[in-house]
Amino acid sequence: MSANFVYLAYLVAAVLFILTLKGLSSPMTSRRGNMFGMIGMAIAVLTTLSLTHNVGLIVLAIMVGGTVGSVVARRVEMTQMPEMVAAMHSLVGLAAVLVAMAAFNNPVAYGIALPGEMLHSSNRIELFIGTFVGAITFTGSIIAFLKLSARLSGKPLRFAGQHWLNLGLGISMLGFGIAFFLSPSWTPFLIMTAIALLLGVLLIMPIGGADMPVVISMLNSYSGWAAAGIGFTLNNNMLIIAGSLVGSSGAILSYIMCRAMNRAFLNVILGGFGGGEAAAASDDGVQKTYRSGSADDAAFLMGNADSVIIVPGYGLAVARAQHAIKEMSNALTSKGVKVRYAIHPVAGRMPGHMNVLLAEAEVPYEQVVEMDEINNEFADTDVVLVIGANDVVNPAAKNDKSSPIYGMPILEVHKARTVLVVKRSMATGYAGLDNDLFYMDKTMMVFGDAKKVVEDVIKALA
Repeated sequence: MSANFVYLAYLVAAVLFILTLKGLSSPMTSRRGNMFGMIGMAIAVLTTLSLTHNVGLIVLAIMVGGTVGSVVARRVEMTQMPEMVAAMHSLVGLAAVLVAMAAFNNPVAYGIALPGEMLHSSNRIELFIGTFVGAITFTGSIIAFLKLSARLSGKPLRFAGQHWLNLGLGISMLGFGIAFFLSPSWTPFLIMTAIALLLGVLLIMPIGGADMPVVISMLNSYSGWAAAGIGFTLNNNMLIIAGSLVGSSGAILSYIMCRAMNRAFLNVILGGFGGGEAAAASDDGVQKTYRSGSADDAAFLMGNADSVIIVPGYGLAVARAQHAIKEMSNALTSKGVKVRYAIHPVAGRMPGHMNVLLAEAEVPYEQVVEMDEINNEFADTDVVLVIGANDVVNPAAKNDKSSPIYGMPILEVHKARTVLVVKRSMATGYAGLDNDLFYMDKTMMVFGDAKKVVEDVIKALA
């Protein structure tokens, strides 16, 4: 294949990737965006295959990986989607590290050095950056996966001097990177890689559950930059473009989500809020009272309301209640009730988690409203149904300056005339904080599995 045709094919693929991001910016065009992405990736892969002599081995690897990916994708539950995304990020980081090692081991085969010559200085910098970003992405994503899948506690793991330790490790990693740049050899390269792997663990372990959506977005950005680093090592323009698109879009998303949480990006990286300390602070020994009711009570209140806003959270995903909630919405709409869904930017365990759930249940897009648009309407709403959400509706973020989440923008459901909260128990949310909303006079708690409660509400409405 001629060089001009390769460049043209990569250009077409790059344009399709840009159109993918454009399409994914709206639920109405997301299917088209995904289609552009698949076509662009197919063009990029086929073009790359045309440049290699080991097509058989690569096709075999694609078949094995594709088979495993298809099986996992079909079996994974919607509630497990965040940890699957984290696992995928870890593989991108690992690929970056392995490619860098292979390129350093045989630079002639990768076309980054001539026989008998030393690696060019620019290639040493590329190998260093690609390796440490990939290593941090790899181990950091594994820790995120373990936290999200509850194999590790979602509470922050903190210890005295952790920031100084991280700073020291970062400086040491940079020092060995400089040593590798000055005199390329395996010893500084491997030590630098080992430090980066350790840093990935230490950077994510102190981050609490409430910050996990930002962590997923951040690791997505890291994986993109790691892929771009591989592209420089392999001198593959397509990989550089694709990695840069993923890296920059992930960074922008992380910034947007940090703004939605009133958090500084560096503050998230250096240790999230929530967890043991916050939980302990919320338990002041005072016995609080709350009002509870049944699904029949909830059905009566919503069925006689003029407007209902539903606030979905992670509990909705755990109970797989998205289809039931859609059926309940249809029942309310048939009675003349105006129904909408309020979405917080960091609800769930990853960016867009609730949007995906509602889209799966074919909830009309016009009923799904973002936080900034709907917050002004809660005061004029008859009933708000909070189902499986906790931290994103906690009024302490507005009222309690001593709260770890003070200043974080929330869905202001406490302003509605009546609030219904569906939970299994009075346990705290993922951030480990008690919620004053549950003890307000206007709030009624409905305890039970979200799907079962909603199904009972549907029966009562009928």
